[in-house]
Amino acid sequence: MDSLCFRWRSLWAALLLLMSLPHFTSAQFAGAPRVRTFIFEYQTTVPAAPPGTRQLDVWLPVAHSDSAQDVQILQLDSPGKHTLTTSQHGNQLLHVHLRRPRQPVTVAVRYQVTRREHRAPQSTAGRIPMQDPDSARWLAPDRLVPLDDQIRRWAREVVTEAHAATPLDQARAIYNHVVATVKYDKTGQGWGRGDIYYACDARHGNCTDFHALFIGYCRALGIPARFSIGFPLPPERGSGEVKGYHCWAEFYTPQTGWVPIDASEAAKNPARREYYFGTHDENRVEFTRGRDLTLTPRQQGAPLNYFIYPYAEADGKPLENLQHSFRYQDVLADEL
Repeated sequence: MDSLCFRWRSLWAALLLLMSLPHFTSAQFAGAPRVRTFIFEYQTTVPAAPPGTRQLDVWLPVAHSDSAQDVQILQLDSPGKHTLTTSQHGNQLLHVHLRRPRQPVTVAVRYQVTRREHRAPQSTAGRIPMQDPDSARWLAPDRLVPLDDQIRRWAREVVTEAHAATPLDQARAIYNHVVATVKYDKTGQGWGRGDIYYACDARHGNCTDFHALFIGYCRALGIPARFSIGFPLPPERGSGEVKGYHCWAEFYTPQTGWVPIDASEAAKNPARREYYFGTHDENRVEFTRGRDLTLTPRQQGAPLNYFIYPYAEADGKPLENLQHSFRYQDVLADEL
C-alpha cells in the first residue's frame, strides 16, 4: 500500500486477520464495578496581566457528575466575580472576571469524586436509543480530524481487511489497528494535538493522537464516536501530584449503546488490550467532552482544541504561561 497509514500494514496483516472480534470478554464484567473515592485539587495561577489591562477573564473546566462518577465541589477559592456555567455538550466550567487586574490571580477548586469502573452495556437484540442531544456532532469532523476521502478510504481498508461487517466489529477492527500500529511515544514535535494526519504519518503520540485516529475512522464509517478528557490517577491508592491530562473515547451502536474504549492505555499495557475495549477503569476523573470548543461566556479567541487546562484572556487576547497544578488524595471507606 502506498498510503502513510499502511506502511506497516504488511507487518500486522497476519496478526489482524487472526484476531477474533468478540463483543466483550466475560472477565471484564466479573464482579461489581470497582469504585474509587478521592479528593482532587485543581489550581491555576494567572500571571500579572499586561499594564493597562482593563479586564481579565479566566475559564476553568469543572468536573461533572454522570453515570460513571459522582462529583462534589468542596471548596472554591477565587477573587473577583465568578460564575459556574454550562457550555457545549453539557460541559461545566468556572468563569472568573476581574476589572483592571494588577496582581497575579490564583483560582483553586477542591472536589470529592467517586469514580466507578465504566463498563459497556451488553449487546442486545433490540435497539438502545442514543439519548444524546449532540448526536449529530459525533458524526461530524473536527478541525484536526477531517472526514475527507482519504480518511474514509483508510478506514474502509482497515475494516475490509478484518472482514468486519457490523458497526461493533468495525469499531473493534479500528481499535485493534490503532493499538497494533501506533506507539505511545511523546518525543519529537507534533504529538499531543490530536491531528489525525500526524498520527497516520508519525505512528506515535499520546492519548490525544490515538483517539483522533480511532474517532476519525469510526466517524468516517458512520459510527458515532466522542472524545472525553480528564486526569489519570495512578492505580496505587495514596496521594500525590498529577502531571498532566488523559483522554479517552466512546463509540455508539444501536445494539450496544455507548461503548468505552481507551486505545492509548491498551498500547501501553498490551496485557489489558481486551479490557480497554469496553471498559474505562476507575483511576480517572472526567472534566470535559468534545473538541473545537467555545466557552461560556464565549471567548474572543479561536475555539479550543480541547479544554482541560485553564484558559485566560486579557482584553480579549489569549494569555500564555498560566501555571497550574493538580493533586489527588484517596479517601478510605471508613473516612466517608
